[in-house]
Amino acid sequence: MRKLTDILKNTPVREVRGDADIAVAGLVYDSRAVKPGDCFFAVPGTQSDGHDYIPMAVAKGAAAVVCERMPGAAAAGVAYVVVEDSAGAMADMAAAFYGFPSRELKLVGITGTNGKTTTVTLLYDLVRAMGYKAGLISTVVYKIDGREVESTHTTPDPIRLNAMMREMADAGCEFCFMECSSHAIVQERTRGLDFAGGIFSNITHDHLDYHKTFAEYIRAKKLFFDHLPKGAFALTNVDDRNGRVMVQNTAAAVSTYSLRAMADFRCKIVEMHLDGMLLRIDGQELWVGLLGRFNAYNLLAVYGAAVLLGLDRGEVLRVLSVLHAVSGRFEKVRAANGTTAIVDYAHTPDALENVIQTIEEIRTPEQQLIVVCGCGGDRDRTKRPEMAQIAVKYASTAIFTSDNPRHESPEAILDDMAAGLDPGVRYLRIADRAEAIRTAVMLSRPGDILLVAGKGHETYQIVGDVKHHFDDREEVRKAFETLIN
Repeated sequence: MRKLTDILKNTPVREVRGDADIAVAGLVYDSRAVKPGDCFFAVPGTQSDGHDYIPMAVAKGAAAVVCERMPGAAAAGVAYVVVEDSAGAMADMAAAFYGFPSRELKLVGITGTNGKTTTVTLLYDLVRAMGYKAGLISTVVYKIDGREVESTHTTPDPIRLNAMMREMADAGCEFCFMECSSHAIVQERTRGLDFAGGIFSNITHDHLDYHKTFAEYIRAKKLFFDHLPKGAFALTNVDDRNGRVMVQNTAAAVSTYSLRAMADFRCKIVEMHLDGMLLRIDGQELWVGLLGRFNAYNLLAVYGAAVLLGLDRGEVLRVLSVLHAVSGRFEKVRAANGTTAIVDYAHTPDALENVIQTIEEIRTPEQQLIVVCGCGGDRDRTKRPEMAQIAVKYASTAIFTSDNPRHESPEAILDDMAAGLDPGVRYLRIADRAEAIRTAVMLSRPGDILLVAGKGHETYQIVGDVKHHFDDREEVRKAFETLIN
């Protein structure tokens, strides 16, 4: 329980009506979850407005309501806090309610289009292998010193964020590594957090269904660095054309990393094989079990961030050499006949091309490359023809299939993918994803490489509002078994 006045100290407030000293038991923005004594945040959303649910929250026992405008009738015994921005106030008040837990952690955020999950997961694995306790907030899973918590969003709401960080701090965690999505930054979910550092990976066209323009998408990512404090570090990939733009206005100390140019942290790929790479990082050679130029960037970002956090360079390089790939990121599944399937989360044109180019660097002329890919429904439609064009450009056979169709027709999504292809281009379209994977395996010869892209670590397929169990890796293994029998 905390007094309302205590959790309002860092929050810009227009007016408080009622008892400002009232005790608050918890923070809630979903009226259905309100319990007696809670503070309810009326946050305007894209689908609904929290202000419409103030009466329901009060009826369920809310002790306080934070809103941008007063309801028609104020209930007796309820404190109303009027603010300019309910979402921002929720972030500020959540940090105060949980005792500013991010101040007790070395919190590092990463933003960008590709590589976020791999980078934060490798950072988490690295510091734990070096003997530190740490927390992880990623697309795949949340972790509190080894304990796993189901992931709901790439970056959860500020109430859950601060609650988890309080658990991390209380568990003795020294570090926390988190993905910062563009949605979360714009929606102020990361407001009120004290970051020790931020990392920029890269930026390509994605989420334009939400941000509308690429310029707005860039602006959203840049906001994260604009808000970093003076004592933090900002580590940016200068091989990306927007890498320096991201850190133009930051108060943080800027460091750079690169595979191609002069930078504070540099890396060169010496050799690449199907089982890993030989890298030279800051003059030291090391073998890593990860594959691909994009992973070289991820590993370099991990190395740079670890050094900036004060960890020993030599020890960091030693541990990097024994880290494993992240689930669903260039994950290999092998058949008894020598055929290799690569399951990857690549769901943007740039990510798909990066993965395919990596395969192109290691496959022989005798090996076919069969690509299975699709595009999600209710998401950016502009990338659908781009994904198709990339697949047919490189693949011996391209198979277009369903991803997470959500509320769209899978066939309509496939129509969008095929729309940009030249007449006469050969490809297969098989809406049923399991059948598409079986077909790819059937078409393969011993030693060929199959790429199944788009879902990676996901163990479900979203049709309408329902999640159905579906795991690309399981389907590949089942299909490979038919080759043996």
